[in-house]
Amino acid sequence: MLFDLKKFDEYKEDNRREVKKAKGGIPNSLWETYSSFANCYGGLIILGVVENEDGSWRTTGLENERKLLKEFWDTINNKKKVSLNLLTDKDVELYRVEKSGDVILVIHVPAAKREERPVYLNGNMFGNTYRRNWEGDYRCSAQEVKAMLRDQPEATMDTKVLSSIPMDYISQESVEAYRNRHAAYKPGHPWIKLNFESYLEQIGAAAISKEDGKLHPTAAGLLMFGEEYRIVREFPEYFLDYREMQDPTIRWTDRVHSSSGEWSGNVFDFFFLVYNKLLKEIKTPFKIENGIRVDDTPVHKALREALANCLINTDYYLPQAVVIKLSPDKIILENPGGVRTGKKQMLKGGISDPRNKTLMKMFNLINIGERAGSGVPDIYSVWNHQGWEEPVVEERYDPDRTILTLPLIEKVAVKSGGKKVVVKSGGKKVVVKPSEKKQSQYDAVLASMVPGKEYPAAFFCDVLHVKISRTRKILKELVDFEKIEIVGTYRNRQYKLKK
Repeated sequence: MLFDLKKFDEYKEDNRREVKKAKGGIPNSLWETYSSFANCYGGLIILGVVENEDGSWRTTGLENERKLLKEFWDTINNKKKVSLNLLTDKDVELYRVEKSGDVILVIHVPAAKREERPVYLNGNMFGNTYRRNWEGDYRCSAQEVKAMLRDQPEATMDTKVLSSIPMDYISQESVEAYRNRHAAYKPGHPWIKLNFESYLEQIGAAAISKEDGKLHPTAAGLLMFGEEYRIVREFPEYFLDYREMQDPTIRWTDRVHSSSGEWSGNVFDFFFLVYNKLLKEIKTPFKIENGIRVDDTPVHKALREALANCLINTDYYLPQAVVIKLSPDKIILENPGGVRTGKKQMLKGGISDPRNKTLMKMFNLINIGERAGSGVPDIYSVWNHQGWEEPVVEERYDPDRTILTLPLIEKVAVKSGGKKVVVKSGGKKVVVKPSEKKQSQYDAVLASMVPGKEYPAAFFCDVLHVKISRTRKILKELVDFEKIEIVGTYRNRQYKLKK
C-alpha cells in the first residue's frame, strides 16, 4: 500500500511519493509528476503537504478543495494539456489529517501500459514527456520517447522485414551451426530438411517483402545470423561485449566483442562464446541420476536463461552495448532497454512479453529459454537453492537499461542471537565474530524497532547516522541473519522485526 493515513508521520518523499503545497490551486509541476509516474511504475501525488528539511512531512492544508478537485478533473481530461487520463474516481481521495485538522488530496497515478506510453503534456510528445528517478522528475530525451514508441505495437521490432537488405547478408555458417543444434534437440522436426531459404522463413529469420515480393532477412534474422559489419547498417548502435575481470590489477583478463573482426559478431555466436566462457569459470559439480552423469545442472540452465533473456530483451536501436561482466564474486548482464512487463511483474513471473519475440522463438527452437514468463523467478530459485546471495534486478533510464546481477557469494547466516556469523568457504564452515562497530549497528537497528511495525530504510539513516546505501547494506545483513524481514516491493520496501 502506497498510502496509509495512519502512517503519515513515517512517510518521506521517494521514487513513488511526491508532496506539493497547492495553496494557490493546482501547481503546474503536478502534471510533470503525473507524466513521470505514468511512464514508470506509478506513484502518489499528495497535495496540501510540504517536506521539512529532515525529509519528514507536514500538512499545509487546501483552500476550497471542491474548486481544486474540479480544476484537477477539468485539466486531466483536457487532451491539449495531458495526452491520457489514466485515473478513475477511486484514484483521487480527500483525507483529513487528525493531528493538524488539515485536508489533503491524495492522487494515485497508475503505471501506463506499454501500449499507452508515452504519457506527455501540452501536445508535445518529444518535449514534454517525463520520467521519475531518485532526484525527481526529468524530461525524457527524444531517444527515450522513441524507445517507448517502439515498445507500443504487439508485433515486436524484430519481425520487421528488411526490404533493402539481400539474403546474402545472412551467414550460412551461423545458420548451419544453428540448424545442427536444432536437429540435435528435435531430430525429427519437419523443418530440419528444408532448403536454406525455406528453413529461414519457417524460423522467422526471413520473410517475403510487400515492397518487391521477394525474400529478405527480418531484423531477427540479421541480428541472429548476420555479420557484424552488415548488422550495424540497420542497427548503428549494435555492440556486444563480454569482459572477464578476474585480476583486480588488470582492466580485464579476457574480452570478446562483436566488432573485433575475429568472428561473425552476431547474437547466435555471441551467446555460445560467452556461455562456454562462463561455464569454465563457474565451478558447478555434475549430478548423478540413475547411475548416469548429468552435466546439465539447474545452474547451467539458469545461466542460459539469464544470457538469453539479456539478448532477447535488448533494444538494439538504443546506444550503450550489451555488456556481460564476469568477476570472481558475480556475473553482471546489462542490456539496453527497460523491462516491458515492469520489474515487479518480471520478478513475480507468469507473463511473458519479450521485446524481440522472433529471437525468443529461435532460442526456444534449440531448447534455450522459455515462454511462460517464469525465467527470472526460476533463476532466483536456483540461486537460492545453491545458497548464493539473491540476484538483483535494476532498471536505469536516460537511456533505458536493465541490469541483472548474479552474485557468486554464499549467503551469510547468523547463530547464537546474532553474535557469531557462520560463513561457508570452500565447503568448510568458518565462525567469525562481527566487529564491535558492526554488532553495535545491528543492536541499534533492532533496538529502534517495535514488533509488528514496518519501517522504511530512510528511518534507519537517522538511527545509524550513515548514508542510505550503507544503511541498506546493514539491513540486508540483518535480513540474511533472519532478524528482520522485508515487506513490499523494491522501490516501496519496508522492514519489520521477524517473529
